Amino acid sequence: MLSYIGVYKARDLLWAWTGRNIRARYQQSSLGWLWAIIQPAAQVAIFSLIFTLFVRVDTGNIPYPVFSFVAVVPWTLLAASLTDMSQSLVVNMGLVTKIYFPREVLPIAALLARLMDFGVSVGLLVILMLFYQMSPDPVGLLFLPLILVIQLTLILGLGLASAAGNVFFRDVQSLLTLVLQVWFYASPIIYPVNMVPEYLRPYYYLNPMAGVIEAYRDVLLNGQAPGAYLIPSALMSLVIFLLGYWFFKRVEFQFADIV
Repeated sequence: MLSYIGVYKARDLLWAWTGRNIRARYQQSSLGWLWAIIQPAAQVAIFSLIFTLFVRVDTGNIPYPVFSFVAVVPWTLLAASLTDMSQSLVVNMGLVTKIYFPREVLPIAALLARLMDFGVSVGLLVILMLFYQMSPDPVGLLFLPLILVIQLTLILGLGLASAAGNVFFRDVQSLLTLVLQVWFYASPIIYPVNMVPEYLRPYYYLNPMAGVIEAYRDVLLNGQAPGAYLIPSALMSLVIFLLGYWFFKRVEFQFADIV
């Protein structure tokens, strides 16, 4: 509770550091925020080419570009946020060692900065859905904030843990890259969940991103509310957040000495 109060009192620093992260990422880039569109769009173009022409993936009546883009957008938020959050303490070691402030401000600011890219990508998703004449059910859209909160809870837990771990062991960054690569294929991004054998699905949904991505698809593409599969995703995300936050606060006092 005291930590939450500390973050709230440091909210001006949080917003200032979020803005700094955004400016630093795009200040010397000629395309700037357009990279938030180009990167996921390029991925989806490659997936669409491979999985519609060479290895056909049955997505029902949903065009494959929309099917994959709905998953790529939240996945990109997760992968990019975790990468930035894991580095947030070590790349700002001067600030960590000289000034006292709630250290979680740095990884949280890294996540908030990536939310801007997420919003831009969502704009492109809306255009893509309009192009294919697809419209989500208005009632289903009410679940979008809940799905996003579950995903952000998961990212915060993993991001805080990886940021703290990276202070002590720099190979956490390499390990995170490997985990994200494996996790990508273990999540229903380029294929539908119905390709997973039914008897394995209860275990499959222990992957919290499986439920999150499927929930986005149900709400935006299938016109229905998320199913019970979202419950294990929410529980797993909460557990990961609590463990990640506990670990971060447990070792926080050592950051200034080790960094």
